Amino acid sequence: MFLLFLPSGSRRRALRLIAFAAFVMLAGRASGQVDGMTLDEALQVAESHSSSIQASQAGIRGDTAVVIKAGQLPNPTLKLSVEDLPINGPQAFTTGQDDFTMRGIGIEQEWVSPSKRRLRTTLANRTVDQGRSTYLEKLAEVRRQTAMAWLNAVYAKKAVALNEALVEHLNDELAARQASYRGSQGTASDVVQARVTLGNARDALIDAQQDEKTTLIDLSRWTAAGNVLEVAGEPPLLDSPVPGMSAEQLNEVQPALVAAHAAISVADAATDVARSDRNPNWTWGLTYFKRGGNFSDYVSFGVSIPLPLNRKNLEDRDVEQKSEIGTQARLNYEDTERQVMAGIEGLATKLASGRERLANLRQTVLPAAEQKVQLANAAYRSGAGTLADAFEARHMQLETQLRVLNLERQVSLVWAGLEYQVLPPDVISAASQ
Repeated sequence: MFLLFLPSGSRRRALRLIAFAAFVMLAGRASGQVDGMTLDEALQVAESHSSSIQASQAGIRGDTAVVIKAGQLPNPTLKLSVEDLPINGPQAFTTGQDDFTMRGIGIEQEWVSPSKRRLRTTLANRTVDQGRSTYLEKLAEVRRQTAMAWLNAVYAKKAVALNEALVEHLNDELAARQASYRGSQGTASDVVQARVTLGNARDALIDAQQDEKTTLIDLSRWTAAGNVLEVAGEPPLLDSPVPGMSAEQLNEVQPALVAAHAAISVADAATDVARSDRNPNWTWGLTYFKRGGNFSDYVSFGVSIPLPLNRKNLEDRDVEQKSEIGTQARLNYEDTERQVMAGIEGLATKLASGRERLANLRQTVLPAAEQKVQLANAAYRSGAGTLADAFEARHMQLETQLRVLNLERQVSLVWAGLEYQVLPPDVISAASQ
């Protein structure tokens, strides 16, 4: 609306600028390139584009589609028959003349009791829940890998910036040493050493630039949203509530534990179905027979009842198998719980140690390096120190910042492995609907 208050010439220029900006943005999208992706954006894009997540969702939809089927009776069977058909004599292979020949049409229906159908429906629903737990595991894995890829890219970008600053600083130092040498205040050895140091710094910069490209490729793999050219934003605080969660809380939001619980539920429901199948299903049938001539028609009604004469070695074996699967699921859950708790404890210990190391470096080493730069610069300005000392102090400061940055990167990856062990409760609730 602000364009309405501009003069006509300014309005046209503004419209052209807006159109050009829109063109550039659309061109970037069309070329499959994404600039300045934040962590939240990366997570959202990864969740919506991940093939493994979409595959899990398709599995859930497939399992859900058969829930209704589990509670239905089997389809009835239509029976068509000809009985007592003559095969020789004047009436051979004819119907409607011989008084013994009957044409029949009937229907048979297997009867599954309502209680059995309820148990089968329960099993189908538990299978859907198990599919949802698989989806949650895939979702957590995608979120964790995406977060780690984004953090790697952010710290790689920071490392490039520091390495560029180091190269620029060493360029200045080389120029200063060359000037000192020409003024007969330095030695050729100082110049050569400065060149070697600069060459090593340039090599480190090339390596850092390659690392940044690699991390962006990895991030693009997880987001599946085209080529990510750059990341934006700052890393989150390296603090996680996961270590403080109780076992009961983790059972609700840790996907591996959710899946282990779902496996127990499926096994128990399958055992209940197997127990109900110890009592066989009856099948009833009704058939109408048409006789030839003026003879009477007939109706037949019957029930077929399977005889479980070998129940010990048939139906009971199925119950035993399903029961043992339930035992297996419970033992697997106990093992999974131990693994999850030990993994969280181990990551929490690493995170605490890393944060302690970072606090120490930030409180002691970095301030000392900064103070050394200030002292060296002050000494040089007062004539009590040399320019070489000032350059060396700045060089050490940049090297220290790189060391701290590398440690921050390592600690942030530990944090991501811990933080993304679990899923937000709203994600869990949305998956169960």
